[in-house]
Amino acid sequence: MPKVTFVRPSGDEHTVDVAPGTSVMQAAVANGITEVVAECGGTLACATCHVYVAGEFLQAVSPISPDEEEMLDYTAAERTPCSRLSCQIALADELDGIVIHLPAEQY
Repeated sequence: MPKVTFVRPSGDEHTVDVAPGTSVMQAAVANGITEVVAECGGTLACATCHVYVAGEFLQAVSPISPDEEEMLDYTAAERTPCSRLSCQIALADELDGIVIHLPAEQY
C-alpha cells in the first residue's frame, strides 16, 4: 500500500497509507488535508487541487495531459515545474513514499 506524505505550507507533515489506484486528491480529501479543496471532485474542471510534487518523484508520476496543462494555467498559487493537479496522479506501488507539498492558497 503506497504511502503519501503531505507537507503543509507551515512545514507540518501528514503521512497516510493509500490503496493503489486512489488519486492524490482523493487521499487528501479523505484524510482531512484541507489545503486540497477539489471543488470539481476530480473531473479536471478546476485547479483547486493544485499541488507541488517533490522533485525526486516528478519522473515517476504520469505525464501531464493537454487538459491538465491547460488547467494548470489557472492555479491561484504560483505554478512551478513541480506543479500538478492532484486529481490526475493515481497512486501506485512505484509511488510509495511520494511527497506532496501543498500550496498556501487554492482560490
